[in-house]
Amino acid sequence: MSLPSLRLKANADRRLRAGHLWVYSNEIDVAATPLHGFKAGDQALLEAAGGKALGIVAMSPNNLICARLLSRDAKLALDKSLLVHRLNVALSLRERLFDKPFYRLVYGDSDLLPGLVVDRFGDILVVQLASATMEAHKADVIAALTQVLKPSGILFKNDSAARDAEGLERYVETVFGVVPEWVPLEENGVKFEAPVIGGQKTGWFYDHRMNRARLAPYVKGKRVLDLYSYIGGWGVQAGAFGASEVFCVDASGFALDGVERNAALNGFADKMTCIEGDVFEALKELKASEERFDVIVADPPAFIKRKKDLKNGEGAYRRLNEQAMRLLTKDGILVSASCSMHLPEDDLQNILLTSARHLDRNIQLLERGAQGPDHPVHPAIPETRYIKSITCRLLPNS
Repeated sequence: MSLPSLRLKANADRRLRAGHLWVYSNEIDVAATPLHGFKAGDQALLEAAGGKALGIVAMSPNNLICARLLSRDAKLALDKSLLVHRLNVALSLRERLFDKPFYRLVYGDSDLLPGLVVDRFGDILVVQLASATMEAHKADVIAALTQVLKPSGILFKNDSAARDAEGLERYVETVFGVVPEWVPLEENGVKFEAPVIGGQKTGWFYDHRMNRARLAPYVKGKRVLDLYSYIGGWGVQAGAFGASEVFCVDASGFALDGVERNAALNGFADKMTCIEGDVFEALKELKASEERFDVIVADPPAFIKRKKDLKNGEGAYRRLNEQAMRLLTKDGILVSASCSMHLPEDDLQNILLTSARHLDRNIQLLERGAQGPDHPVHPAIPETRYIKSITCRLLPNS
């Protein structure tokens, strides 16, 4: 297979040699290899300024990140064979980590498969293709997944905004076998069913698995509030870990139906109270009703999706955590999480400290958490690290 060349400017290969996988458009020698000569989804042979081959890249010529490294071996272009190899490498890690087949199997760049995400729900696979190159090779993706994992069903959940930048249409389609609306999974010994077709993202968020496991010692016999609950990842596990009562708040009635479904699946539907509506409004109403909770989980969607959202997003995190703190008992536990890649963990910590002091409360930081090891971080790409979770204790100012 003969591929066109993509030539870098002088010294523009330093970052790649140091371990990075991305190529920016201003690093290309456009006189030698014009970007308009490529289309999204092409593969190219990446070359240093002197002509030395650096590997094979997937092209997105109209974006700032115009190419992503697929392989440092110039002979290994993306095809079914390379996909099978990468999938087996990814699978070997997950099978070492987890004794049951419920996890993120492929996490994009970190598994050297940029533009590909695969979540595994037993013998059901939910796949997101976020790049034109992966979309162009979707038949190879299906063939590789069926060879390595022998699933009963594969769902392409290609409805994310990431596809817009690649000029790709959004769609959701069962591309192999049969995929039901709700599929079973187990996390930290708790049973769930996830709405993989109609739910958020792939239907479930495996990234907080380890952080949710840390709830266990804090919630036994306690009253728990789960904000932005979705289908009960935190709240239902709190119930399973022995909480006396759990209140779940979400704007989606569909998601709260999932909370009730999952609570019933574990035999404690009577513990759960669902509140449908805007979380900030619900917090005000709970405060007006003089409700108090021993443990509150605040795990919102990303308030900071782009750098320009930083100031407003930080303000939203501050308001959320401060309002949550107002509902805590005098020795209460707050689990504050963020999936905003642009919010550093130290900034979240400062938001918690500022909020506590504004309420004249003392705060102790007890635990810190990140995404689970089925979402491995690429050390050269900070964007692959996005989950933060801080467990803290709020005490009176005395």
